[in-house]
Amino acid sequence: MKDDIWKRDEIESPCVKLCMIHPEERICVGCHRTLDEIAGWSRLTPEARRAVMAELPARAPRLARRRGGHAGRTSG
Repeated sequence: MKDDIWKRDEIESPCVKLCMIHPEERICVGCHRTLDEIAGWSRLTPEARRAVMAELPARAPRLARRRGGHAGRTSG
């Protein structure tokens, strides 16, 4: 029996189900997409999704924790 009817093309997504928008950077702390990118993801072409996904690793450092108190004054 063939299962072709049950196969479908899933939309690839960087979502890791840790959905929370960083209040200052305005990107998701889990997948690093903007609210506009998340909202429009299903309407993007595969090429446009891949372009966004290629940018995501560069966004991760924007969410690095800033150290406060003594550690913040003595590091760096």
